[in-house]
Amino acid sequence: MGTGIWGFPEDAGLAPGAQLVGYKVEATDGSVGKIDKHSEVVGRSYVVVDTGPWIFGHRVLVPAGVVSRVDHENETVYVSVSKHEIKESPDFESGRDDDDVMRLRTIEQYYANRHM
Repeated sequence: MGTGIWGFPEDAGLAPGAQLVGYKVEATDGSVGKIDKHSEVVGRSYVVVDTGPWIFGHRVLVPAGVVSRVDHENETVYVSVSKHEIKESPDFESGRDDDDVMRLRTIEQYYANRHM
């Protein structure tokens, strides 16, 4: 695991190699969807959240640094952002945006500057 916005926090409870696809995602103020994809690539770890019917057709990439806790028993990932922050985050299309450096920088800036 790493540090910074693109690394899972050491105390989040993520076991290396764990499969998170299908886990529920809980924001600070409620459920936001399920994990559609995740990456543990050093320096670019993230989860892709499918918000389902809550925001129809919206998938967002959430940098691993905002994951606060992984509960494997209940298959839930807790993030340190609100539902509104997830809703307003930049769209992400798997397969198209995975290697788009500008898109990843936009997402990084969005989450890094959210408290400003």
